[in-house]
Amino acid sequence: MGSAANGAAGTGDRAAQWDERYRTVGADNVSWFEPEPILSLELLDLAGATPDDSVIDVGGGASRLAAALVQRGFLDVTVLDVSSAALAVARAGLGDPTAVHWIVADLMTWAPTREWQIWHDRALFHFLVDRSDRAAYRSRLSRAVAPGGYAVVATFADDGPTTCSGLAVRRYSPRSLGEELGAVFTPVATGRHDHATPGGAVQPFAWVVALRDPV
Repeated sequence: MGSAANGAAGTGDRAAQWDERYRTVGADNVSWFEPEPILSLELLDLAGATPDDSVIDVGGGASRLAAALVQRGFLDVTVLDVSSAALAVARAGLGDPTAVHWIVADLMTWAPTREWQIWHDRALFHFLVDRSDRAAYRSRLSRAVAPGGYAVVATFADDGPTTCSGLAVRRYSPRSLGEELGAVFTPVATGRHDHATPGGAVQPFAWVVALRDPV
């Protein structure tokens, strides 16, 4: 879940907010919890990801995606999130936490120092309701994804919830989400997905797999 940024609040406020959310609600009870990251793995398959590829999960929080990738033999997996509490849960779910690179950072102030083949974002981008924040996201996305690599992004669909954890979100259709990623990314697959929350609600998501244009 995208707890690496949420609009105009400061980095310290964001970290405290999401740390508190995980500690009070519990990683298995937040609305975005998934026992298995089935959709994310399917979308990575659509992108042709193999264990030889590097993957960064932005706003990964306590997601079990990193553990699933390690189990599949991926050797270069990075998880970035503003919440150290969320990352602690994810680390505890790995037999060897050192098998993953962990970055405690706010995406809005983070500066990529390398490139990855796959950028994965499940439910961070929809928190960026301000145009300037979305521009900052695209800047980091284009710097972090290697030419010929892929962006895999999922947000609330245009008929999905209007808020999450008390914060406003920006909703997308699969087409508009692809358009938001910028001119250097070409959608190769788009679609919708219904996520069932731990409380039994259904949240419609839009998703896109987009190719970073070769230089």
